[in-house]
Amino acid sequence: MRATVWTVANALGVVAGTPGELLTALLAGPRRRPDRVALPADVLGLPELAADLRAVGRVEVTVAGPVPGGAPDEQPPLADPAAVCAADPVRVTRAYETEPAGHGGLRAAWLRAGQALVRDGQTPATRALTLLAALPDDADPRLRPALASLAADAPWSVTESRDARTGALTVWAGRLVEADDPRSRAVACLDDGTVLTLDERGRLRTTGPAVPRLVEAVAATLATHPATALAAAGDAVLTGDRMGSVHAFTLGGLHQASLHAGRVTALAAAGPRVYSGGDDGTVLAWRPGAGDGVPVARRPHPVVALHAGPRTLAVAWADGLVELRDPRTRRVRPFRPGPAVHAVAVRPDGSLTIATDTTTVRLHPT
Repeated sequence: MRATVWTVANALGVVAGTPGELLTALLAGPRRRPDRVALPADVLGLPELAADLRAVGRVEVTVAGPVPGGAPDEQPPLADPAAVCAADPVRVTRAYETEPAGHGGLRAAWLRAGQALVRDGQTPATRALTLLAALPDDADPRLRPALASLAADAPWSVTESRDARTGALTVWAGRLVEADDPRSRAVACLDDGTVLTLDERGRLRTTGPAVPRLVEAVAATLATHPATALAAAGDAVLTGDRMGSVHAFTLGGLHQASLHAGRVTALAAAGPRVYSGGDDGTVLAWRPGAGDGVPVARRPHPVVALHAGPRTLAVAWADGLVELRDPRTRRVRPFRPGPAVHAVAVRPDGSLTIATDTTTVRLHPT
């Protein structure tokens, strides 16, 4: 059943591992034109899943042929990373669902990252990279070098992976800053090191012995007008709201602009330039006081996280895609971890940290 849910989620541009998560993601997302989904006829629970999808109101469901992947007994050796990376991913998924053995952590990694693994266009090298990023902390130590060797031709290398659900990330003074509460929407740092956190209700929280006067004013504003996104640029505090507006608070005044159709979902800053992402699937570059934003990325999926490094911009989308973008060369380096992404951060060395539902992973471009 998981392979079917993952395939449907990929087709609909959401991240989900169960029928319940699939329906929740569809109901929580922005309204779009109706989608068409073909479900294989021999999947357990098909009538219920098809009925639930039709009830969403924007999904047209048809029944197709048998599920791909062949008979269950035609499975690869499930403890062999090279074999599972090269085999049909639907067949591997069905085998792991019926096989209780952990295979040194390979099964847990596959079921954790499966939505990325079953996508069209994957190669054995990219599947090995995804599995390496998804390995649990207690995995057989022989798996990591084996998967790293298989992923040698992939566009990334994994330098760190740990079981941890982090709600928000940023970088200050070259080091990674993580929000203490995994429910946090965003975390940002002022030049003096003051840490600002946007909680799940859109209110501003601070840590440190002294709270700057500007931060107190912004916190008072958000207490009655909650924000949906947060960032900091120098001594400026940046917020976004559910109406699509971005606000830059400074001691010299307030600059704001209506940039998005719908909620602002993410903010990032690099020097005086602010990047904003929204439910409308656009990423805009904006300078406070300079009028409208300039589009730098657009996809038919909401933006869920942003972070701007010295030379690159990291963007995470609601369909599970993460991109490291170079605004100067327009080069885009993609990665799909599998689970839903909550936060991204670019360090000065060019590495990318991604926080998902289950893991925090650090990648280096190769």
